[in-house]
Amino acid sequence: MPGTRKEVGATGTPTVTISFAGFNRAWAAWIADRLERRGTAVVRQRWDPRAEVPLEELLRDLTLARGRVLIVLSDWYFQLGPRGHEEWNRALREVVAADPDRFAAVSVTTATLPGATSVLAAADLTNVGAEEAERRLLVRLGLPTDPLPEPAGTRQGPRYPADPSEVWGGVPRRNIRFTGRDELLSSVYRTLQDAGPGAGVVTLHGMPGAGKTQLAAEYVYRFGSEYDVVWWVPADRRALYRQKLAELAPELGLSTGAEYGERLRAVHDALRRGEPHPHWLLVLDGADEPGDIWDLVPSGPGHVLITSRNRRWSEYNSHLVGVPVYSRDESVAFIRRRAPRLSRAEAGRLAEALEDLPLLLDQTGGWLNDSDMSVAEYVRLLDGGIDQDVVKVSADFPLAFQTAWSILLNKLKETVPESVDLLRLCSFFAPGSIPVRLLRKMPPGELPEQLSGLMNDPLLWNRAIGQLRQYSVVRLESHETADEEASSGESLYVHRMVHQIVGKDMPERDRREFVDVVRRALAAADPGSPIDTRLWPAYAEITPHLKWADVLNSTDPAVQVLVLNCLRYLYLSGEYQAGIKLGRRAVRAWRELLGENHPRLWDLTYNYANLLRAVGDYAGTEAIERAAVDRLRAERGAHDLEHLRAAGGLAADLRGLGRYDEALEISGWILAAYRELLGDQDARTLNAQNNLAVSLRLLGRYGESLELNRRTLDARRRLLRLRHTWTLASEINYTTDLRLLGRYGDALSLQNQSLRVHRMVLGPDNPQTLRAEHNLALCHYRSGDREQASALFTRALERCERVLGEGDPLTMMVAATQSCFVRQHGDIDRARAMSEKVIGRYVAMLGEEHPFVAGTRANHALILRNVGERDRAHELMEHSLAAMTRAVGENHPWSLGCAINASALRNLVGDPESAAALTDLVVVRAAEALGRTHPLTLSARIAHAADLRGLRERRRAEKIESEALEDLSATLGAQHVHTVSARSRTRPYWDFEPPAV
Repeated sequence: MPGTRKEVGATGTPTVTISFAGFNRAWAAWIADRLERRGTAVVRQRWDPRAEVPLEELLRDLTLARGRVLIVLSDWYFQLGPRGHEEWNRALREVVAADPDRFAAVSVTTATLPGATSVLAAADLTNVGAEEAERRLLVRLGLPTDPLPEPAGTRQGPRYPADPSEVWGGVPRRNIRFTGRDELLSSVYRTLQDAGPGAGVVTLHGMPGAGKTQLAAEYVYRFGSEYDVVWWVPADRRALYRQKLAELAPELGLSTGAEYGERLRAVHDALRRGEPHPHWLLVLDGADEPGDIWDLVPSGPGHVLITSRNRRWSEYNSHLVGVPVYSRDESVAFIRRRAPRLSRAEAGRLAEALEDLPLLLDQTGGWLNDSDMSVAEYVRLLDGGIDQDVVKVSADFPLAFQTAWSILLNKLKETVPESVDLLRLCSFFAPGSIPVRLLRKMPPGELPEQLSGLMNDPLLWNRAIGQLRQYSVVRLESHETADEEASSGESLYVHRMVHQIVGKDMPERDRREFVDVVRRALAAADPGSPIDTRLWPAYAEITPHLKWADVLNSTDPAVQVLVLNCLRYLYLSGEYQAGIKLGRRAVRAWRELLGENHPRLWDLTYNYANLLRAVGDYAGTEAIERAAVDRLRAERGAHDLEHLRAAGGLAADLRGLGRYDEALEISGWILAAYRELLGDQDARTLNAQNNLAVSLRLLGRYGESLELNRRTLDARRRLLRLRHTWTLASEINYTTDLRLLGRYGDALSLQNQSLRVHRMVLGPDNPQTLRAEHNLALCHYRSGDREQASALFTRALERCERVLGEGDPLTMMVAATQSCFVRQHGDIDRARAMSEKVIGRYVAMLGEEHPFVAGTRANHALILRNVGERDRAHELMEHSLAAMTRAVGENHPWSLGCAINASALRNLVGDPESAAALTDLVVVRAAEALGRTHPLTLSARIAHAADLRGLRERRRAEKIESEALEDLSATLGAQHVHTVSARSRTRPYWDFEPPAV
């Protein structure tokens, strides 16, 4: 009978055959490693179905393998061929359903898969950490789940695929349409693995457009889990290569000085020794002149992967791997993914016309997919060929500084007057390091005649800089070593005193012309996407110069957009006070310059309000946003995009003010409007969906919030990228809902993984990272791991106070939960001082009637109870319960939590009847609002049983307690701290945790 055969090999060793798409090779390697550690024999079989072979036959071939077949499910697995869902459903029903015990599966995607995959009963490995993923894998295969000790010493085996490498930089986004090349990738992998120490260098060579860079990127994503360090550097210019390699020094944690050569030497030495990471991969992209950079290629235990058009790398101890054009089958498969409307025959004809060159297939396929033109018509247009634009990135050259500030302006005017012009331009940047390269990138036609010669004549430019250096007026900051000539310079250091003197000594005509040049240079340098954390260094460089270039008095639209982008950057990076200062000045200047009704002011007030809201000025932002909403609705209508954006800000203000029902109503119609205007998958629609979930969470509707956040997270991962700021924010929101629903293990697993990525992408001090750290602390606390929770609470609060200040909303949120933790597990006097400070700040920021004030006062009542001030505690708790009920309603989880605490204090002051009546009511309301087995409902049931015992209703109390203990064991586990506490009849309490709004 199917499923009865014994799945062992000749020696009795269990065997599992893993079937996986090449795209998911990292998952297959990790799964194989986990199984082999436990004595299971593993066969890895890459799924590469031929289009002409029926799926049923291919699936039956899998059953020829020994033991069980484990399929790694992903959207990529089902796309190979490519095959449709209908074809897959037929094959799965016919083959797998007939012999289900031969097959098992794990899912590594959240995408929609063929419906019949349900027969595989796949274990879901998405959104969980490595330990939970391993447990789910073993459970699915029916293997023991006892933890194994990790080998001593360095990391062994492949990294968990969802865990990023310890160091990761410069890698392009993964090409989700990457096709074929499996044999090439395997060849590169084998060559690198077989090479001895210092010899692991492979060069991918081929003609332009053959896909060398894409192949290297796919190698990184496929095999990157085996490396602790993955560092991608452009290598077409020696100077830029050196710069990017030197930037690896701080990422490796190397202690070096500011001198450039020292950083470079430290990196080479660390890679050579394999310390602190022996498993490293360095990718040199576009290294077409091996003689220029070979002396800078590191050696050591790691690997180097090079892309180049030059075969001469074989002369430099590198293994060559040729990258040909696609095979015809690969071309056809790629085109049909790039342009699904094309038939197989049309794809073949296009591939023939373009000679299977991947770059041209990508460009042309994308164009044709969005066009009504037929392939036949397009092929006729190809006679003239396709042009390829080449973008050359200029290099930076930082070098050791010379310090001096003597000024000889008159001498300079007499010898090289252009040097004075250059200095005057520098006076419209902030003093210190000045990125003069931004000036040289400007088109000649945009420069005044007086400056055109200076910028466009390299000899004159070098002479001007040389003269300034000769008299120690400036220092040259370049990225070359001292023995290499670099007089052209990319940055100049101008001393503050020199800057001040030059700024004052300038004719008015020159002042007007020069400040305009600097403004346009800064605007041209705007990366254009402040949400992209990879561009934050560019904004960090630009922002200090805005004040000196007087950008707020410019009517140039590009300059105004730069101001708005810098405000957005300051908000996202957590530089709130600097952003508020710039925003306040901008509002004042633009109202005078542009008038009250200029459209640009709506963009400005939106960004300014975000910054004010971030520091808790909700009343101020409500006034700003409400005025904007009313004005825009009257002038443009309810479905205007700027009106919807302003309304979203108003909803956020209302959330901050504790007016959650109003916020929910606004958030709901905003989302409906965005869906109607832009569809479900637009980033603005997803932001509105995210905000609606926040409103639902604040109203205690955790299940609805979880579902919305799950959908938002899946969509952001698909449409943005895994490390995008908004994607990471969605991970926090999703894990918060998991935690609030009592799913502590799931929340802990995902939040732990997410925090590591937050620290890498945003940095340890970014407010979003601190929020992730705080949520992880709560996950540990609710899971019963007090030691980990304590360390994280302390770290998060210290960083919040240092980075944001004690009065920041995030700092207050962390301090509130820290005071609860310290009350229970630390110093009660310290907890009391912290709690009093938090309450005072919330009252000052939000007013007496805000639910946060009621909640933190409820927390404080528990502190008063613990120090013996029963009457004061009882009075404060009753006051808090009434205030919370007025603020959010009697069925809100916060009101129910306050009621649980109030019942305990009623008992303490001698009112057991009232206490029992209250917990009886709470049990009913909590079960209706949250479900019978939610942790808050279970706490209410345990508390009610205690109250009934106090009234000597022992039989009823024992029944309620027994049922609650059974549900606690089933929900949280028999050994969970809450279950153990309830079993020992320790009365439960509830802590108010101020949420993010």
